[in-house]
Amino acid sequence: MAAYDITRPHAASGSAARIGGIFTAMISAFAAWNDARLTRNSLSALTDRELDDIGLHRGDIDAVSRNS
Repeated sequence: MAAYDITRPHAASGSAARIGGIFTAMISAFAAWNDARLTRNSLSALTDRELDDIGLHRGDIDAVSRNS
């Protein structure tokens, strides 16, 4: 799982702060996409029996990966 920690206060204002906010949003979106991709690939690698053991079906994989 990816984590991006922004605990320092922003000293910049104006356009520099907006650019930093856009960059932070892009990094967060990429991390979320990558987490969903890894989840989808991991679940797709399981057999039908293994999926059944955890209460899932092949059709549930996309929904689970989007909600993770």
